[in-house]
Amino acid sequence: MNYILFDDYSRNNLLPLTFTRPVCDIRFGILTIREKWEKTMGIVTSTLTEEYLSERFPIVKGAHNILINGSVSPTPQLIEEIKALQPNEAIVGADTIIALHVIAEDLDKIGEGDTEGIVEKQTNSEVLKITYPWDLVVHNNAAISHDFRLLTAGRASAPIPAHVRATSPENIFIEKGARIENVHLNASDGPIYIGENVHLMDGAKLRGAIALCDSAIVKMGTNIYGATTIGPHVKVGGEIENSILLAYSNKPHHGYLGHSVIGKWCNLAAGTTVANLNNTYRNIRAWNYTQERFIDTGMQFLGLIMGDHSKTGINTMFNTGTVVGVNSNVFGAGYQRNFVPSFVWGGPTGFDSYDINKALEVASYVYKRRGLDFDQTEKNLLTNVYNITFNNIRL
Repeated sequence: MNYILFDDYSRNNLLPLTFTRPVCDIRFGILTIREKWEKTMGIVTSTLTEEYLSERFPIVKGAHNILINGSVSPTPQLIEEIKALQPNEAIVGADTIIALHVIAEDLDKIGEGDTEGIVEKQTNSEVLKITYPWDLVVHNNAAISHDFRLLTAGRASAPIPAHVRATSPENIFIEKGARIENVHLNASDGPIYIGENVHLMDGAKLRGAIALCDSAIVKMGTNIYGATTIGPHVKVGGEIENSILLAYSNKPHHGYLGHSVIGKWCNLAAGTTVANLNNTYRNIRAWNYTQERFIDTGMQFLGLIMGDHSKTGINTMFNTGTVVGVNSNVFGAGYQRNFVPSFVWGGPTGFDSYDINKALEVASYVYKRRGLDFDQTEKNLLTNVYNITFNNIRL
């Protein structure tokens, strides 16, 4: 059986995070949604997504294909229902198609949105679906606990060093190669997962649920509250609460980051601080790309949603529910605007467009610093996002 994760209507609601990836490649908890499905079912998946993303995330077609909604997390009940699917049957729930079984000759018309002839079966499982960026913040605590159980079942943790102050050590798991100095780990409110080659420096204080993914660095004196995910190769400092940093991003200095989602290859400069609560205590509004307006998020706490490759200058301040697009450079005194589009350069007094050639040049330098190649596929992806931003290409 061939397995494909597909994007549905949630993709545009999850912009700017999904400008540069399918929905299933968003990380929350310890794993991405794709990794959750692959790890839980023991499968390999490909992706049905926007055409411009297919060079980076190609689809693999088979004689028989199980398509799974990439915005939905797996459950044991869902997995059993998916395994029982017959050709031209679909599982539906939460007002969406969760999975369907199609043969090769019908796959292309499914990709075009044609589901005629598909028999729908209502799921008996509770469905966890990610529709908006703030859903990641809401569900991150439960996702860390779920992934912690999945990854650590039947395995022994590396020993907690004697010089580490650990509360509820039974809820702490350390992978090989982790370097842990004089820190305080408190897992009484949720598990703490420390991935391979993580470096925890002196004086850091962590209170679960927390996921430190492979090769993450936590600098001296950092305070991290649950439910927080520090993605692979991310470097953090200061104070962080209930936030997700996807991968290869930096928040290495003092400043507060709360109830936020930060994409890959971002850099939050020294003193960058994010507000996450309105003084009025009313629900926070945030920019929605689908409706092209600010909408009520239903959230009392919400900070910053930032797309890949964006950066801030020192002492940058963001108000509640701020959305920053892809590859923008934000700086200047005072609170930033609550919506900053992709590929701009500036701050409260105004923005200039960010030349695509200069943006690609900077990205290549950033990759090189991490020992990675900013290849033509990555260049094409960012160029396509630039064209969508400035040439009014509809998604």
